Amino acid sequence: MTTYDLIIKNGKIVTAESVIQGDIAVKDGKIQEVGQALQGTADRVIDAEGKHVLPGLIDTHVHFNEPGRTEWEGIATGSRSLAAGGATSFFDMPLNSTPPTINKENLDLKKACADEKSIVNPYFWGGLVPENIADLKDLHDNGVIGFKAFMSPSGIADFNHVDDVTIFKGMKEIASLGSLLAVHAESTVICDQLAEEKQKQGKTTARDFVESRPIISEIEAVRRIISYAEATGCKLHVVHASSRKVVEVIQEAKDRGVDITVETCPHYLALNVQDFEAKGGLAKCCPPLRDQDEVEDLWAAVANGEINVIASDHSPAPASMKTITDNYFEGWGGISGAQSTLNIMLTEGYFKRNLPLEKIVELTATNPAKLFGLTNKGVLEPGYDADIAIVDLNESFELKNEDLFYRHQHSPYVGFEFKGKVKTTIVNGEVVFENDKIVSEKTTVIQ
Repeated sequence: MTTYDLIIKNGKIVTAESVIQGDIAVKDGKIQEVGQALQGTADRVIDAEGKHVLPGLIDTHVHFNEPGRTEWEGIATGSRSLAAGGATSFFDMPLNSTPPTINKENLDLKKACADEKSIVNPYFWGGLVPENIADLKDLHDNGVIGFKAFMSPSGIADFNHVDDVTIFKGMKEIASLGSLLAVHAESTVICDQLAEEKQKQGKTTARDFVESRPIISEIEAVRRIISYAEATGCKLHVVHASSRKVVEVIQEAKDRGVDITVETCPHYLALNVQDFEAKGGLAKCCPPLRDQDEVEDLWAAVANGEINVIASDHSPAPASMKTITDNYFEGWGGISGAQSTLNIMLTEGYFKRNLPLEKIVELTATNPAKLFGLTNKGVLEPGYDADIAIVDLNESFELKNEDLFYRHQHSPYVGFEFKGKVKTTIVNGEVVFENDKIVSEKTTVIQ
């Protein structure tokens, strides 16, 4: 009789294609067998009767800020929050860490931090900034998942946004490497001019801030970067699209053969401008939240297969930086949300809008693995890494500040009533989160 390290029995196994009742056997960090009534013994057996077993989420967009800004968030706290939300891998953005990940030396610093502190699988984006085109090959050769550029100011002094000449040259180099470019696409001209006009007129409400960064700003930048992609042959990934109107421009490019994909984020699917007005700085982000009709249109795009990836864009900051009194142009623009991605997709998608579980798995695990070349992840099949989330869809809970594993226990989702709770998270065959507690053997002190 075969001996395994772990057997998950009697669960409803969710893939991008189906939901089946069965067992999963794990040994040496890999899935060995998937089937019904598997025979064998194991060091541990988890009975998942009545629960759903999903591939662990792959969060392709987080800012863990380490090294350099661990007072905002760090890899230890960030990775624990992901595990608590059923995520088993993350892609850390090249900012807001200091130094930013714009050369091999800085990448090595980030890798060392992650090796020491992360309880889930770490991957890293490299940056594209005006001063580092000569460093892109080194970053690629040392394993970055792709490159990230800002078409408008990033808000971080040591990570400059790219002018048109830089981004074109960078895209040619990235294309030659066979890599891809992810872009924050907003028009500097449109946003800066509108923001200046608003503030000169003393218009500084939440609505004024949103109107200073309109959807057309995203559309203009996306159209421009698509033209550069067509000219250079560079594979393109547009992050945090806030509106289906943006997605439609990308879909048109896909239809004519441009190699382009698009991400949206849970906050654009769960929050609107009224939430921004009510919650203040906790709900400030760039691009900003939109009105509820845009939220519903974006859900329609998700259901219709127009969105490739759902990622959190977790961009935390201390409470002092998120406090807004009467000027919404002040305060850090970033959502703390990495722990709640699956909760939102289940509550707002599966339960409220009948989005199939298979589609949720596709958007949060299978597609990210395929798009970014993680050939051993995102699927619950023999030979794949045993990265697994076990979820009880019958359990509801209200998110409270003390439930959060972030360095700073705040989020615009606090107070939400979620349906569907992560019970167990398994990374490379090892249980790291179970019954509301981190159980990883990594005991690094969180500083």
